[in-house]
Amino acid sequence: MRISDVLKSKGATVATIAPDTAVADLLAGLVGRNIGAMVVVGPDGPVGIVSERDVVHKLHELGADLLQRPVSDIMTKHLVYCSPTDSVDSLSAVMTHNRVRHIPVLDGGRLAGIVSIGDVVKTRMQELESQQEQLQAYITQG
Repeated sequence: MRISDVLKSKGATVATIAPDTAVADLLAGLVGRNIGAMVVVGPDGPVGIVSERDVVHKLHELGADLLQRPVSDIMTKHLVYCSPTDSVDSLSAVMTHNRVRHIPVLDGGRLAGIVSIGDVVKTRMQELESQQEQLQAYITQG
């Protein structure tokens, strides 16, 4: 299965945030949308990603003053991304290797979606259920 198939199922909407937005506003956006990460977008496109994990690590390090700082101070600048033609299996390996839970999907440099580890697990579960149904049908017909 390809990433484009996952996006067809879940949609291509991506929550984004500007690099100069305060961390307090980031938190309000994460909670309000019930999501775990936002792609940080500058004038020329994606420049990073910021997750709950980034906030927690920096909060521990810097304390409550963090809430007034810009997202650019805590975002992950090394953006790991995938394309719509990548396989879900290869994305799973990339997530594991890089220890990330959210990966933006770029199509020709344009932000086309985002895939979470939950999306990967859901897709894999659907594939396993389909295989099980096919094997069950094969056995009962044989």
